[in-house]
Amino acid sequence: MTRTAVVVGGASGIGLATARALAAEGFSVVVADVNSDAALAAAEEIGGRAVTLDVTDESSVAAGFASLDDLEAVVSCAGLTVPGALTELGLDQWQTSIDVCLTGSFLVLKHAGQRIVDGGSITVISSLNGRQPGAGMGAYCAAKAGVTMLVEVAALELAPRKIRVNAISPGLVDTPLTEGLALVPGLVDEYLENTPLGRSGRPAEVADMAAYLASEKAAWITGSAFDLNGGAHLQRYPDVLGKIRALSS
Repeated sequence: MTRTAVVVGGASGIGLATARALAAEGFSVVVADVNSDAALAAAEEIGGRAVTLDVTDESSVAAGFASLDDLEAVVSCAGLTVPGALTELGLDQWQTSIDVCLTGSFLVLKHAGQRIVDGGSITVISSLNGRQPGAGMGAYCAAKAGVTMLVEVAALELAPRKIRVNAISPGLVDTPLTEGLALVPGLVDEYLENTPLGRSGRPAEVADMAAYLASEKAAWITGSAFDLNGGAHLQRYPDVLGKIRALSS
C-alpha cells in the first residue's frame, strides 16, 4: 500500500528539504503550499503531487486534506514573522503572524487529525522563539509558544488512535524566509555569537529530524518539542529590535 505524506509549506526552505527527505524514505509526497507554481515544481522534482493550500483559510485546508488517502505522515512548515515592538506593532501585523503560525497550525492539526490513519505521525515546525523571547519578536514568540502547547494537547487527544504529534523548534536556518536577516547589519553575527556550535542550520538537518519522527524508529515519541539550534537556547536571543532601530536611525 502506498504511504502518503503531506508537507504543508513544502515548496521552499525547510518544507522542500522535508519533502525530499520523505520521498527518499519511500513516501508518496504531496507538496501543499500557497504558492501553486512552486508547489508544482517541487512535486515534479520529487515525483510527488502538488496541492494548493492556504493555512489561513479553513476551507482551503479542509479541501487539501480531503483529497488525500492513506495519509500516514504530515509535516506542517508554514510560517512567517513580522518584527516590531509590542507598543508599535499594528494589529494587522500581529494578526498576520498569529494567523499563519498559530491558527494555521491549528487548522492543519484539525484536518490532518481527521484524515490521518491510526498510527500516523504529525510534526509541526515551531521555533527557538517558542521558548526564548526576543525583543521585537513578540507576535512570533507568542505564536510559536502557542504552537508548542497546541502540539502537546493534540498529542493527548490523538493518542487513543496511536497518532504521534511532535514539534521541531529550529533556530536560525538558512532559508528564503531568513535571507532578509542578513540585510540588518550585525544581526546574524550576534545570533551566531550566541550559538555554542557557532553556525546556522541547514534545511536538510531539520528535514532529517522530520523524517525520523515520521518513521517507526520514533514510535514511542509524542508530545515532544525538539530543539535544533546549535545550542542557541542555552544563551540569549539577538537584539532584533535594537538592530532594526539602528538601521532606520
